[in-house]
Amino acid sequence: MSVLSEKFKEGYDALFDRNWPFWVGGLLLALLGILCFAWGRPWGVAGGLRVWGDWIFYGLGIYDQTPPRALFYSDPAILTWGLLFGAFGSALLSRQFKLQMAPTWELFKGLVGGTLMGIGSVMAGGCNVGGFYTALAAGSVSGFAMMVGLIIGAVIGLKYLLWEMENITVKPLKEKPPKEGGIDWRKVQPWLGAAFFLFLILWAYCMSFRALTRYGVLLLLAAGIGLVIQRVRFCFVRAFRDPFMTGEAVATRAVALSVMISFVGFMIIKWSGLRPEMTYVYHHWIGGLVGGVIFGVGMLLAGGCGSGSVWRAGEGQVKLIIAVLCFALANSLFKKLVFTSQVAKAWGTPYFLADGVGYFWAIVIMCAVMIVWWAIMAWNEETDSLTMV
Repeated sequence: MSVLSEKFKEGYDALFDRNWPFWVGGLLLALLGILCFAWGRPWGVAGGLRVWGDWIFYGLGIYDQTPPRALFYSDPAILTWGLLFGAFGSALLSRQFKLQMAPTWELFKGLVGGTLMGIGSVMAGGCNVGGFYTALAAGSVSGFAMMVGLIIGAVIGLKYLLWEMENITVKPLKEKPPKEGGIDWRKVQPWLGAAFFLFLILWAYCMSFRALTRYGVLLLLAAGIGLVIQRVRFCFVRAFRDPFMTGEAVATRAVALSVMISFVGFMIIKWSGLRPEMTYVYHHWIGGLVGGVIFGVGMLLAGGCGSGSVWRAGEGQVKLIIAVLCFALANSLFKKLVFTSQVAKAWGTPYFLADGVGYFWAIVIMCAVMIVWWAIMAWNEETDSLTMV
C-alpha cells in the first residue's frame, strides 16, 4: 500500500470509523443551524414530519383538502428529508447501515413514544429542535419553558424505564447467523454512501435550473446536519436523560455550548435586519411546558428525540422508523383536530427575549442560563446527587 493510500485510509477512518466528539457536534450543529436561518429557514424537524403526516392522511382519503405544503419542495419538508438523507448517507460511509429489528415490546414503545412526541411537539410549537433548541436560538422565551418540560418529562420517562427493567421481561431477538458467501456489504457501503452524497449534490444543483435554488441549499445544509449528528451520534435525549441515569453530562455540555453559539448567531442576523425579530418566535410558554413534558416522556420511550429518531431511522433501526411514522401521523392529526391556531393563542403570547432587555442583555441572560445548566450537571457528575440509578 502506498503512503498516499495509507494517509487516505487514516483520514477516512478518523472521519467515518470513529465517532466524533460531542463538542465538535455541538459546534458544527450551531454553525449549520445559523446558515439555515441566514439562508431563509431555521432548522426544524417536526414541521417536516407534519407535512409527511398530512400527505399520508390525504393519500388515504382521510383529509379532503390537498395539504398546504408540498411533500418535497417546501421549507420544513426539505429540511427533514435532508436530515434523513444525510444520516442515511453517513451511515453508509460509516458501514453502519443495517435494518435492525427490535423485540415486539420495544416496537410498541416506539409506537407510543412517537405518538407522544407528535402530540407534545404540536403543543410546544416544535420538537426538541424547533420547540427548544431553535426556539432558544431565535430568542423565544417559550424555549425555556420547553427546556423545563423536557427535564421533567425525561425524569418521568426514566422512572418508568427503571420500573420496566425490574418488572417486565423482554425476550431478546435471536440473531441470525451471517450467510456465507455473497456480497460483503461492509466493503460496498462506503462506495454507495459516496455515490448517494454525489447524487444529493447533483440534485441540489439541478434544482437551480428550476428556480428552486432555495430548496437545493436547504437540502444540502440539512444533509450536512444529518451527517454530523450521525457521526457524533448526537441525540438530545442524552442531554436530558444521562445526568439522571449515569451522571454523565457530556451531551448536556455540548447542547448548552451549541445553544449559546446559535443564539449569538441568530441575534446578529436579527439585529442586522436580515431576518425579522419575531421570526420563529411564535411558540407559547404554557404549550412549551406541557408539550415538553409529554415530548420528554415520549423520547425516553422511543429511545430518540425528534432529530435523533430521524437519524436512527436513516441507519435502518426499525423501532425508530415506527417512532418517526407515528410522530408524523400524531402531529398532523393533533394539529388539525385539537390544537388549532385558536387554541394555541389561548395558551400564551409569543415573547422575544431581546424586546424586554435588549440584545446585549439577552445574550448575557441566555449564556448565563446555559452556563448554570452546564454547572449543575457538572456538579452532578462529581457528586451523583441527581442520579436515579
